[in-house]
Formats: sequence, structure tokens, C-alpha cells
Amino acid sequence: MIRVKSEHEIEKMRSAGRIVAETFEMLSETIKPGVTTKELNALADEFIKKNKATCSFYRYNGYPASICTSVNEQVVHGIPSGSVALKAGDIVSIDIGACYEGYHGDAARTFAVGTISSEAQKLIDVTKQSFFEGMSKAIPGNRIGDIANAVQSYVESNGFSVVRALVGHGVGAELHEAPEVPNFGTAGRGVRLVSGMTIAIEPMVNMGTYHVNTLSDGWTVVTADKKLSAHYENSVVVTAKGPEILTKC
Repeated sequence: MIRVKSEHEIEKMRSAGRIVAETFEMLSETIKPGVTTKELNALADEFIKKNKATCSFYRYNGYPASICTSVNEQVVHGIPSGSVALKAGDIVSIDIGACYEGYHGDAARTFAVGTISSEAQKLIDVTKQSFFEGMSKAIPGNRIGDIANAVQSYVESNGFSVVRALVGHGVGAELHEAPEVPNFGTAGRGVRLVSGMTIAIEPMVNMGTYHVNTLSDGWTVVTADKKLSAHYENSVVVTAKGPEILTKC
């Protein structure tokens, strides 16, 4: 069942989303060669708790960390580790969720570590812009397929591929709610959007094939061809005045 949110609920989601956005701002100053993903996890965990929120991902379905840190060919759900130190030229996708007064904010960003290749920077830029292409279709009366098709069309026109095994989702009192929000599909199909729907739009974009595999840890998803992947996500509310990003400062 899709839960349309009241203004009171949306305001709580804005608060949760603001904490997520501020966590990214804090981490962005720390992401550099030599830093371990475990250190990033500890910083995020401390910051979220200081802001009177809880880490949405910790122990969610057994996930062992507070944030997801996915490096290079890792698409999503990379587990922070003290043995994984970032290197110049890496890209790292970080997925953060915070729960404030019972409501979640969920977002992801991909960061450059030091100087990266022009191809890697294009991947990051296209992934980010594909989110905005999709979000522009998140208006009452449109359908989920309009969002999905806008993301896919933009990504593929730039020579990349969208992951199909993983999708965006509704978000609110639960971290993952109905409906699913794919990054590929046909315009005009799927659930019809109405004001008050809150969804996480999250393009996962690969430099090569869209096929992915899951590592033996049961969590980390990697590209099947080991080429780079980037991730960009925000929690969004559908309104009569247009879509609003909830995970912003």
C-alpha cells in the first residue's frame, strides 16, 4: 500500500533529510586519499546521533554498518572497512539514511577522491543529472514510468547504462515503502503520482554493462565487468507546485 503523507509527516521527513544532507557536507571535507571507509562510517554515525537521529541502515535486514560505502566498481551496499583506504583516482558512492522522530531521509552521493579521470567525472556528472531528469517528471498525474524513462533516456544518451536489478522506492515511516521506482522503463506506465507521495529516486549508473553481481559478504553489489559505477539519490515529495527534495540543507 502506498502511504500519502500529511504535511506534519513531510515536515518530519524534511528534518530527517536535512540531517542526511548535513552529514554529506561534513563527510565531503574528509574524503581524501588515505581515509578508510570505516573512518567515514564512524564520523557519519557520530554526526547523525548528535543531531538526535538514528542511522536508518544499521542492522536493517542485518546490515552491519551505519552507512554504505561503495568504491569504484562497487555499485551499492559496500560495507565500511578499516582495511579499505581510499586512493587518489578512486570514486566512492556513499548512501546515508537517518531516522528522526520516526521518519526517514535517504540519499546517496558519489565523490571523487583526489584527481580522477575525465571519464569517471563524466560518469558522476551524468548520474547526478539523470536524477534531476527523473525528478522533473515527479508531478501529480504522471506515472512512475515517466520518472524511470527520463532517467534511462538521459543515461543511455550519454553512453552509460542503468542498473536494473536494483531500484528506488517509497520512503517515510519505513525506510523502504511502496512503490518501487525503477531507473528504466516506459513512459506512461506504472503507479500514478499524487501529491503527498514521498519517494527515493536513485539512479545507479554503470560505465559498462548494467549487469551486476553480489559478493560473498551478501551485501556488496559490483558491476559484472568491474567497470566503474556511480550513485545519486534524494528523497522527494510530490506536490502540486512540483517535486521537492527533502534531503537538502
